[in-house]
Amino acid sequence: MSDPISPPGLVLVPRAAQRRVRWKNDGGWTTELAARPEGASEFAWRVSVAEVDADCTFSHFPGIDRSILVLAGAGFDLHVDGETPAHLRLGGPAHAFSGDRGATCTLVGGPTRDFNVMTRRGQLRHALTRSQAPTTLERRPGLTWVVHVVDGQTTVGGAPAAAGDCVIVEHVPEDTSPVALAGDLVLVRLERV
Repeated sequence: MSDPISPPGLVLVPRAAQRRVRWKNDGGWTTELAARPEGASEFAWRVSVAEVDADCTFSHFPGIDRSILVLAGAGFDLHVDGETPAHLRLGGPAHAFSGDRGATCTLVGGPTRDFNVMTRRGQLRHALTRSQAPTTLERRPGLTWVVHVVDGQTTVGGAPAAAGDCVIVEHVPEDTSPVALAGDLVLVRLERV
């Protein structure tokens, strides 16, 4: 469950409200930070943090575009059917792939936590980055941001957020002013197709 915060268009999802659930294939655990529509059996978008404790097979998500970014641990090699293996490491860029394809991972130095974004193909497209510098988020119709606080405390549009919290930044017709933020953050840009 999420709680509204001000100014309008910002929704705080505190760490305590996030759900830890089994992977779809029952191969591990993930903490669902936020999804829309909330509580629906099929999401338009979902963001989560997965615990990868051993070499494993990723869940199959037909019709879903995915991106993964290493948050903690040494990382892993991702083997997606039909693609060259991707070497995901802490501090490295996100990797995008199709949920239609089979995917396995091989850990390179022990357990890893990774940030996941999933969007329904044909409805939304997304971009996933990590930022440690002050930045500003654009606000306009059809554009939503999800901000995950990795470490410390920050403010998003003047609203406080602590490590583990997520803030959803949505467009509101009466306010198109950009949102300023800073800290160790993961930024997810979600745009309607």
